[in-house]
Amino acid sequence: MDRYRFYQICGITSDLAMEAHALLRGATRQEVPGVKEEKESHPQAQVSIITIFNEAGARALGKPQGTYITIEAPSLLVADPPAHEAVARLVGEKLSSLLASLQVGPTDPVLVVGLGNWQATPDSLGPKVVGDFTVTRHLCKYAPQSLPPGSRPVSALAPGVLGTTGIETAEIIRGVVDRTQPKAVIAIDALAATDLRRIGTSIQITNTGISPGSGVGKQRAAINRQTMGVPVVAVGIPTVVPAATIIYETLSQGAALFPGIDGSQLVQKILQPFGGNLTVTPKEIDDLIANLAWVVGAALNQSLHTTLLQTRTALPLH
Repeated sequence: MDRYRFYQICGITSDLAMEAHALLRGATRQEVPGVKEEKESHPQAQVSIITIFNEAGARALGKPQGTYITIEAPSLLVADPPAHEAVARLVGEKLSSLLASLQVGPTDPVLVVGLGNWQATPDSLGPKVVGDFTVTRHLCKYAPQSLPPGSRPVSALAPGVLGTTGIETAEIIRGVVDRTQPKAVIAIDALAATDLRRIGTSIQITNTGISPGSGVGKQRAAINRQTMGVPVVAVGIPTVVPAATIIYETLSQGAALFPGIDGSQLVQKILQPFGGNLTVTPKEIDDLIANLAWVVGAALNQSLHTTLLQTRTALPLH
């Protein structure tokens, strides 16, 4: 059974536009109408830019129209601070470019939202990032003399999840947006991928916003321009994959050992104790989340605090 049909039968989706595009293009053996892909090569990373520019492309990939920038950096899995700094700079550059395309100026206020559950490690990326970069809105308001001229007011929020607050995350964020009036929201979240090699190594930046929990089958209210009233840039990194994809890869690589086996039925049988749906994460996820939070935090500092960075020599600004 081919991968595309297997994923359809098992209800497997990816939060990464580049994965959805590669899967569909591989299944149809032709370019996807309404979708354009560009590639860039950098010393520490490869960059893929997927642009969905009409409804046909959006329907085909199951993603909203917009731009999806994916930075693939395998060096994020190893202890290599110089490489991590280089990746953070690249993420910062792409984030700055996307904000500029949304007409968000260098001094316009921005709200950074760390989505996820800080009590569940694979889902704690967003809240950890909130504690790993510099907020300045209070300083701009109460102690402007402590900041260089032209500093941007940046505020941060870690709203938690519906299961612990009883409130839709989108409702909390919209309330804060209404009171603080940022020109844009940057939402940070953990994602779900279909390829194990994407965990902790692929950073997706998009101007389409985000639907928290969509990659693990928990649809929540979308956080985007329509629901927030301002542009929403989403930054996400895969931290989990469906167990079904691991089973599929095992069967594919050992096809000679498993002739005639229906992969989808086998997945359903193996995962029956978990209701047919099991999501997995690596055992090193604690260290991985800490490293990724630093990289994203450093990228936010570079993108949002240009004037402050000019007075500091180190990339991380805490």
